[in-house]
Amino acid sequence: MTYHAPANVEEAISLLGSQDNAWPVAGGTDLLVQMRSGRIKPGAIVDIKQIARTMGTSAKDGGFVIGAATPCTALLKDDALCKAWPGLVEAANLIGSVQVRNRATIGGNLCNASPAADSVPALIAADARCVIAGPQGEREIAAAELPAGPGRTNLGKGEFLVEIVLPPREAMSSDAYLRSIPRTEMDIAVVGAGVSLSRDKDGVCTQARVALGAVAPTALLVADAGEALVGSQLDDSALAKMEEAVKAACSPIDDKRGTIDYRIAMAAVYTKRAAKIAYDRAGEGA
Repeated sequence: MTYHAPANVEEAISLLGSQDNAWPVAGGTDLLVQMRSGRIKPGAIVDIKQIARTMGTSAKDGGFVIGAATPCTALLKDDALCKAWPGLVEAANLIGSVQVRNRATIGGNLCNASPAADSVPALIAADARCVIAGPQGEREIAAAELPAGPGRTNLGKGEFLVEIVLPPREAMSSDAYLRSIPRTEMDIAVVGAGVSLSRDKDGVCTQARVALGAVAPTALLVADAGEALVGSQLDDSALAKMEEAVKAACSPIDDKRGTIDYRIAMAAVYTKRAAKIAYDRAGEGA
């Protein structure tokens, strides 16, 4: 196995396309575990952290850009990002322990393609876009489109995630992410729920996106659940419609960490809680 640390995007593309079984690495917290367990055996590791575009956060066109190799804890240092997208930042900082998050990245969490990844429902709820570089140039896809299934992505040979782009925030908008885990921390989500919404000065929800994790082969956007909230002040009727849409979208597995019935029930519970938090946070911007 060989190790490479390219200094630019073009060099990384060349290495990923020409090396046998080459794997891009950002934080490496998932990659190393998989290598030690024998699940994967890379012929080459291409470390993307030396590429300037993959590191750090910045404001752009009213929104934000997050480099794919930016450590989760680094997001906490961007006050404007934390204010605009508190749920997303919180989701990224539920991953592992502080020591792990000092290395782990939101880009790696997305590309690891775990159905239970904490940051992914928050990214989908935020309508985040992924900038992908490869031999054919750069392309942009929705965060929801990057995972193809457990442990599989829609990245082609020689491609890697460079940046995550968050859209501009409307006034009186916010988000929230919650998860259900057996322990208080350092565990994998049995259910994850991300909600991003906007409201007007009268408290009426004008836009909402709801995303779920750990209840399907990939994290998913539940469009009907978001639509159920629009036009309401998150009254009981609207929340009940949202919960029904969430339950209908779930297709979880049944394992020792949670039964199918439990995951479906908890998906509705945690989505409702996250929606209320996002709604209250949006109101604080009035």
